Amino acid sequence: MFRYRSLDPEERTIPSNKPILLATTDDRTRATGFYRVNLAGSAAPEKIVMLDKAFANALKAKDADTVVFTLSRFEEFPDLWVSDTSFRDMKKVSNANPQQADFVWGRSELIDYVNADGRKLRAILTKPENFDPSKKYPLMVYIYEELTQGLHGYTAPNVGTSINVPRYVSNGCVLLRPDIVYETGYPGQSAEKCVIPAINTVVAMGFIDPKRIGIQGHSWGGYQITYLITRTNMFAAVEAGAAVSDMVSAYGGIRWGTGMSRAFQYEKSQSRIGAPPWDAPLQFIENSPIFWIKKIQTPYLTIANDEDDAVPWYQGIEFFTAMRRLGKEAYMFSFNGEKHGLRERDHQKYWTVHLDEFFDHFLLGKPRSAWMDKGVPYLERGTRDVTPLFKKKGAAVTTSSSGGKS
Repeated sequence: MFRYRSLDPEERTIPSNKPILLATTDDRTRATGFYRVNLAGSAAPEKIVMLDKAFANALKAKDADTVVFTLSRFEEFPDLWVSDTSFRDMKKVSNANPQQADFVWGRSELIDYVNADGRKLRAILTKPENFDPSKKYPLMVYIYEELTQGLHGYTAPNVGTSINVPRYVSNGCVLLRPDIVYETGYPGQSAEKCVIPAINTVVAMGFIDPKRIGIQGHSWGGYQITYLITRTNMFAAVEAGAAVSDMVSAYGGIRWGTGMSRAFQYEKSQSRIGAPPWDAPLQFIENSPIFWIKKIQTPYLTIANDEDDAVPWYQGIEFFTAMRRLGKEAYMFSFNGEKHGLRERDHQKYWTVHLDEFFDHFLLGKPRSAWMDKGVPYLERGTRDVTPLFKKKGAAVTTSSSGGKS
């Protein structure tokens, strides 16, 4: 895959009278780099450089044959580098994140797996830097759609709506991010056919404790998780944020951020039913977790905000109250004034603490937090400081304790 890369921010057209630079990504390995091609000629593009890292932000000096750019990997902060325009003599010129050396980090790799339909797919597997294959590790899974393009992306320690990948790896989890492919009419089943085989592939490697597997996702990822737990009991705990649970009722709603009917999403877009409910009633019901909720045996956490303009927050309420009506272990957080994802820093901190405490209990065997049994009364809500996200080097990391269901 090639795309034109201009090194001059003032350039308005693609020059045809001189060689141009093409940025490229290897679809198989996710290596990135640059090729050069002359549009006036017929020769194939010429490779200049390819690395198992992510090149980004390349710019050329105005009056010199010098290029500045960033290089990154999961464990490598995107520092500044310089070279000539042929990338022959690359030199690192910044060290913007030296404090990372004090903490346990991790390393990402691509793995292959085969889904239930026999299709070859890939996933990102991230292991702690002190990984020992003779030990048994908890496995955290994060899903959305195709994620392997982010193999070399660097994620800084932070709070937010979803899990912070380095934080979980730093604290002794192996982390899996599988690619998912879909068949129209069967979005939930498609996720099941990909996610479960991907997990089984990693478990078969011998270093995962199958009783300590968690999964987290938001929005479309949250929907797929809500569906998955009606089909399998393999997870010790799940968090499914801003998830649609009833496609029948959601179909007739409005996406308040755009004013559009939600019908397009099910007929033509991400939800992938491919038809309205009166033409495909079984597909709508089969892919709506609310109808199969009695099967669930997995501790469930969700977030549904009252001003979500993408997914109706009553979808989260509907599923949560049904779980509680059935006596199942379920928790819901809602932040007043927040939309699809958390924007307020205090809200991000408060949610991150509770999200991490939830998974730390079920995956790392830490004690149950008081809120899991007592809740948080409305009048007692407040802020909470984020606990240390990362393990200092030399500190003990839990990998083998039992984190079973409570």
